[in-house]
Amino acid sequence: SCVGLRNLLQGLNFSVRYYSKHNHLQTTCFYNKIKPKKCHMLNCAGSTCTHRTVPPGSILPWRFFSCKEGTKIPSKRKQNTSIITSELLYKNLLKSEQENWNDVSAQYKAMTKIIKEKLEELHKYTFNSGSPRVMPYLQDFFAISFFYVVDEGNVGILFSTEDFGFSDAFIQRIRISPDQRYMAISLKSENSEEATCVIMKLGHFPLVEKVIPNVFSFEWAANDVLYYTSQKNLKCQNVFMTTFTNQKHTKLVYTEQDARFFVDIHCTKDRRFLTINSNSKTTSEVWLVDCRDPFKLPALVQARIKGVIYHIEHRNDELYILTTYGEPAEYKLMKAPVASSGTDNWQLVYALEEKTKLVDLEMFRDHCIMFLKNAGHLYLRVISFVSHSVQSIKLPMWACEFELESHPEHTTSTCYFQLTSPVHPPKRFAYSFKENNLIEQAVQEVPIITNCHTTRLLAKSKDETLVPITVFHNMNSKELHRKPLLVHVYGAYGIDLNMSFKEEKLMLIEEGWILAYCHVRGGGELGLSWHKDGCQYNKLKGLHDLKACIMLLHELGFSQPKYTSLAAASAGGVLAGALCNTDPELIRAMVLQAPFVDVLNTMMKTHLPLTIEEQEEWGNPLADEKCMKYIKSYCPYQNIKTQRYPSVFITAYENDQRIPLTGVLRYVQKLRKAALDHASRTRKKGNWIPNIILDIQANGSHCESSWEDSLNE
Repeated sequence: SCVGLRNLLQGLNFSVRYYSKHNHLQTTCFYNKIKPKKCHMLNCAGSTCTHRTVPPGSILPWRFFSCKEGTKIPSKRKQNTSIITSELLYKNLLKSEQENWNDVSAQYKAMTKIIKEKLEELHKYTFNSGSPRVMPYLQDFFAISFFYVVDEGNVGILFSTEDFGFSDAFIQRIRISPDQRYMAISLKSENSEEATCVIMKLGHFPLVEKVIPNVFSFEWAANDVLYYTSQKNLKCQNVFMTTFTNQKHTKLVYTEQDARFFVDIHCTKDRRFLTINSNSKTTSEVWLVDCRDPFKLPALVQARIKGVIYHIEHRNDELYILTTYGEPAEYKLMKAPVASSGTDNWQLVYALEEKTKLVDLEMFRDHCIMFLKNAGHLYLRVISFVSHSVQSIKLPMWACEFELESHPEHTTSTCYFQLTSPVHPPKRFAYSFKENNLIEQAVQEVPIITNCHTTRLLAKSKDETLVPITVFHNMNSKELHRKPLLVHVYGAYGIDLNMSFKEEKLMLIEEGWILAYCHVRGGGELGLSWHKDGCQYNKLKGLHDLKACIMLLHELGFSQPKYTSLAAASAGGVLAGALCNTDPELIRAMVLQAPFVDVLNTMMKTHLPLTIEEQEEWGNPLADEKCMKYIKSYCPYQNIKTQRYPSVFITAYENDQRIPLTGVLRYVQKLRKAALDHASRTRKKGNWIPNIILDIQANGSHCESSWEDSLNE
């Protein structure tokens, strides 16, 4: 998640906490790189700083970086008449939709006011505020927070985003240099996916040393050596090193030229190595920077092998490798000597069970703790590197999401994390390696409902595969078949459905709603194979899974079609929109946020920033006619037909770089026409015409919004 990135503060032992759109506490550990990112990004093939003759993943010789070197100058072309006409039609269509929204939304003002007041009241109870908060830890007489420095009890402003013209920005990441003389901060606006990195020299009079635009990730390799990756058009392909010695300079260290790969950097828990990670959706490659000698050329761990993903940690002169290498193609923990790190020397430490999802992993000096999920159930797996034992720790049945907290010191003997569900605010837990027990941390009592029942079901899909469903409802509710049902689906990129706490979900439960989360294929709830079984030529399996889930819910007495609504966001719009075409009678309404509904046209446009990378998920219709026909068979836009549709509410964003607004506009226009054509043809008494509403937000982007913006939305 773009807003909710959990970041470890290097050097100073404290954690930054802030609230995302969904307002659950989040902090970042380094192994969040094992989790597929909620906002998918990719690398591009072209490079403005290097020659194309360099093979993919090559290490470049040191050289000074110049913004002029290799800069491409756009050619001046006259706009042709068709482009001007197309732009005019787009502007007129956009204006028409905005006027329509203004008229429609006015009808809901009274209802909106009531709902907003309820959510604000719940928010007061569950969280103190939506603003960033800090838990400072004193070290060497000062600690850094988002904006303040604490010095023996005196508080003063250290850094203000407004001073740099970032009035609408939030602080995404903070890294302190090992000697605590420098602080690197990344600032990001909610209306953009690019971040700016500000480096400050700390002391009695903090000074800004450097400002670097378009930065994605950064880490200190040494006291005065910072590595960072640059991002442009959602692509991240270059790694730079910048120094803060007497002779300051910036050099290009690494470039990636395969358009399917995205590059980021991390630091191992013991700060022994900095890792340059180049990952596609199915393949990865890692290079090591020795933090004891950061000017030395990076060393390759293992050349990329198609279909093999791996990530690196370090302990006692050995590399610990989290990888899909070998059979079965699920995650395994392996190890190898630093000096001979190729696959020939990889030794198995632990392999995951079948249909198990690795959510996160944290390394400590003597232990490794895995956060796992199986059919919706969460549990821990603790591996001791001393006794070589493996223990399994059960977690509360209501828990649906982990949030691992930061552990700056890998020598600590306790692992802290939070558990949450859509209707349970985060609860903090601690696992003690010494005591071998799980402790729920004392928290202030939150006056929330205690009678919410959690049910886990299995629906039999078309090919008889069992698909998990998680259901929440109020235990005091009677006649569940008459209660409204909100079904959630995603099913793409190997990403789990978002089941973190949201005030609006709790409000719906209190109002008597039933919430259902369908963990269909294409997602990651049952491991990597679950994703593989729902991508490319298997996309229709996800649609069959969704249909089976909704039908089972109705058969078991959870609501009925006329009280059922379907919710999806981003790529989840593919399955939701497809079901709307194939089985519209199963639902009464559909709510989509920034939906991907024009798959075929988007995947045919290689100039769009994500198209090349997305081919590993959807296929390449330009190169394969069979793939084109297959995508066309389920693409929501392509399969709209004259029939009775459910009501549809869509939220889209003008500044969305990931989902082209033109595709959403086309989809809405075509859907409205089909619904109206059906109504005019049937002309039956009491014929129902669905509401098809599009709300285009001028602000915001594809990533998560602030609490205030999401509340208004």
